[in-house]
Amino acid sequence: MKLAYTMAPGRGDTDLVLERLATDLAARGLRCCGTVQINSERCDAGPCDMDVRVLPDGAVLRISQDLGPQARGCRLDPTALETAVGLVAADLSSGADLLIVNKFGKHEAEGRGFRNVIAEAIAMDVPVLVGLNALNRPAFETFAEGLAIQLPPEPEALMAWIDEVTAPAHELV
Repeated sequence: MKLAYTMAPGRGDTDLVLERLATDLAARGLRCCGTVQINSERCDAGPCDMDVRVLPDGAVLRISQDLGPQARGCRLDPTALETAVGLVAADLSSGADLLIVNKFGKHEAEGRGFRNVIAEAIAMDVPVLVGLNALNRPAFETFAEGLAIQLPPEPEALMAWIDEVTAPAHELV
């Protein structure tokens, strides 16, 4: 199984790492599908707006909801997330060299979100790279059944793993 995850220490750092990686991979001609998250600061000093860009060059979807300045709950818009999931699932079925999922988050931990897309990619022998945070790590480890490897959030390490797991596919091209 070709499943890896990365975790960067700062808030939003994993998003930045994966977004840069996806850009570099596209420039190299690798067909990636999945999502990368783009966080935008707000002028009202509230929590950032969260968007996902559907890879390789698809739609940008707002996945956060503005719940007001006093809200403390989850701001994820589940409908927008499931729209992104549907777009990625369609892209995956038409072929990909790599699946990138910006985050194995609460929805995935609960059996929704990108969980089935990740499983489908693994079944298709498409390598999968997932962003992860400490809160959802136990659920991810249960899902991965101990078969995922952790990669440092460094471009060189991520690229080395991707080169390793995609080499056979590119040697046939």
